[in-house]
Amino acid sequence: MKSSPVRSSSIPNVVSIAGVDPSGGAGVFADLKTFSALGAYGCGVVAALTAQNTQAVTGVHVPPTDFLRLQIDTLFSDVSLHATKIGMLGSAEVTATVADRLGHWHAANVVLDPVMVAKSGDSLLAKSAINMMRDALFPQAFMITPNLPEAGVLLEQRAPESVKEMYRAAERLRELLPLSSERWVMLKGGHLPGNDLVDLLFDGDRMIELPAPRIETKNTHGTGCTLSSAIAALLPRHTGGFRPVEAAVRQARQWLLGAIAHSGELAVGHGHGPVHHFHAMWPRPGA
Repeated sequence: MKSSPVRSSSIPNVVSIAGVDPSGGAGVFADLKTFSALGAYGCGVVAALTAQNTQAVTGVHVPPTDFLRLQIDTLFSDVSLHATKIGMLGSAEVTATVADRLGHWHAANVVLDPVMVAKSGDSLLAKSAINMMRDALFPQAFMITPNLPEAGVLLEQRAPESVKEMYRAAERLRELLPLSSERWVMLKGGHLPGNDLVDLLFDGDRMIELPAPRIETKNTHGTGCTLSSAIAALLPRHTGGFRPVEAAVRQARQWLLGAIAHSGELAVGHGHGPVHHFHAMWPRPGA
């Protein structure tokens, strides 16, 4: 599933195939910011359009699948892509089309964020698309990054409510991925109660607990999109290193924690604001 290593002196090309959030906090726009902040060249394929702000999703439009196919084929035929991030797809037809074209182009380092619900609570994935995602898209994925509610939907059970239940869910999610090659589950534990959170990273052999402090802020719009795109941007950088996947995930999480911690420097909307993708690059307010 991986392409040739990216030399430390070169810049990886990474594509996001996802929906568009006009407020810029999630979807393709957030992914492109993430790629840029982490030193990757970002490309984008629009799989869905939303009318959305920091408070609500008021509409979803899914472009024709023939045009989605054309976007993917035109891009992949020209640009050598070192990683692919998959976000909001919206429908079963879109999901099937993306899976078909990724298989055709032997896409490398596919990081699949199974986006189902927006931070506002609005649905972003048709129920008919869930089986299609499991059956057609999971075989293409190098890593999946569900949160706890998404894990419950994918496994057709209630969402995990403890770290112990997260372990079992991660094991069952890994069973949905091909067993004959290296694949990873990144199960995000942010929905558990308490001041500390734990994510689990599992490859079918090693279960790695990744703890982090919970940052009290309402600016969490697009955190799932941003984390998965950060991992996609960093995977090509760590190819060939010591425990490369774990290293990429740890670096992505640390960067995201900074983006959340500095989100208050932005003033975007009146609901769940975005994280600060360029917190390490832009000057501090008043500096």
